Amino acid sequence: MNQTAVIFDMDGVICHTNPYHSLAFKTFFGKRNLFPTEEEFVQHMYGKSNSYILKHFLGREIVGQEFLDLEFEKESLFREIYANHIQTIPNFLAFLTSLKLAGFKTGVATSAPRANLDLIMGHLGFEKDMESIMASENVKQHKPNPEVYLTSAQNLGISPENCLVFEDSFSGVSAGLNAGMRVVGVLSSHAKEELPPCSAYINDYSEIDIETVFNILK
Repeated sequence: MNQTAVIFDMDGVICHTNPYHSLAFKTFFGKRNLFPTEEEFVQHMYGKSNSYILKHFLGREIVGQEFLDLEFEKESLFREIYANHIQTIPNFLAFLTSLKLAGFKTGVATSAPRANLDLIMGHLGFEKDMESIMASENVKQHKPNPEVYLTSAQNLGISPENCLVFEDSFSGVSAGLNAGMRVVGVLSSHAKEELPPCSAYINDYSEIDIETVFNILK
């Protein structure tokens, strides 16, 4: 049995959702007469947790029920906007199939709410291929804290040093590295200079194969 695992973040790694999160936040903040620039989103939205984003743009701590309500409002907007645009980063499903055929255990570890993950998994049909599924509700500490990746490794029954993570954000790559895992940087939202050092970088999944994965995990 192959004692190695590959764990994927979702936003920017399985699907290029950032433009749609951007649209959802623009609508959300617009209702509150706030109009962040794309530059501000790049610095303070992509790869960040909702608690950080809301605190930054609303200028105060948002906690408890207010946080849950505001997060639900924004994520519902996102699901509404994204539902008719769901597609993977090129070649993801073919790459996932090749991992399963090679005997890898696989998981998804996202900071997004489970409802977003369910929308995407339901549409793309890869839930059956994931032996571990983690969303924001399943962790106490968000990335760059390694909790989501360490728990994924436990779920998969694979030690962290035998896990390879695919991530697209600074906090996500940091979380994988903090968990003691190898990381492939997916350059959907950031240039490689903007990420911590990774074992490899790809623009999409046509640029990686099983052999490369085995070599990284050696």
